[in-house]
Amino acid sequence: MPEAGRIETIPLFPLANVVLFPRARVPLHVFEPRYRQMTAVALAGERRIGMVAVRPEHEGAMAGDPPVFAVGCAGSIQQAGQRDDGRYDIVLHGTHRFRILGELPRDGERLYRVAHVETLEERFEEASEGIPLQGLRADAIELLAQLLRHVAPSAAHQLDPRRFSGIDDVSFVDLLCQMLELPAAEKQGLLEAEGPLARCERMVALLQFHVAELGGGLLGASRTVH
Repeated sequence: MPEAGRIETIPLFPLANVVLFPRARVPLHVFEPRYRQMTAVALAGERRIGMVAVRPEHEGAMAGDPPVFAVGCAGSIQQAGQRDDGRYDIVLHGTHRFRILGELPRDGERLYRVAHVETLEERFEEASEGIPLQGLRADAIELLAQLLRHVAPSAAHQLDPRRFSGIDDVSFVDLLCQMLELPAAEKQGLLEAEGPLARCERMVALLQFHVAELGGGLLGASRTVH
């Protein structure tokens, strides 16, 4: 992960339905010409893409350059395949959060957006936060089990805590945030938390709310995107 405060230039991939988290992976189907161009350039260079979420009130403007949240997550293309028609299937691995400082005007034949961004710090002190984070991890698993017992009883056993024993607490938080089928605005709030402990606290609060609401299924695979 780059040092906090580092300034870099990165291509932006704005989507209405995907929020990428550090340490998580997401499969993406890339079919719009501008993002196919972006992917080709990334694959020929440092393989980096900056995922940003479009503000919900501007989802209808996806064909243009809709306003996005200022905080996003950089990702490294770990796998990529190109179809005969030029579309790409890629797997993006989240590396670090960033804040957009400003976008660059388009030059030449570039179709996609590019921005100067600043790497954000992930605040985590194991000595002071490790034990609270372990407790919150247990709370998150129990809350998810409650939801599944309500909406998908046959799947509740999948959340046996022993299934997550090989995942460290920090990775567990980000992977679960990635998996949860929450509205993009709620997931954006999780991404903007300044570290794993704060992120897990917010996640548990959201899960408590959805348990109280007895909401629908929150777990799901990544969606097809532009």
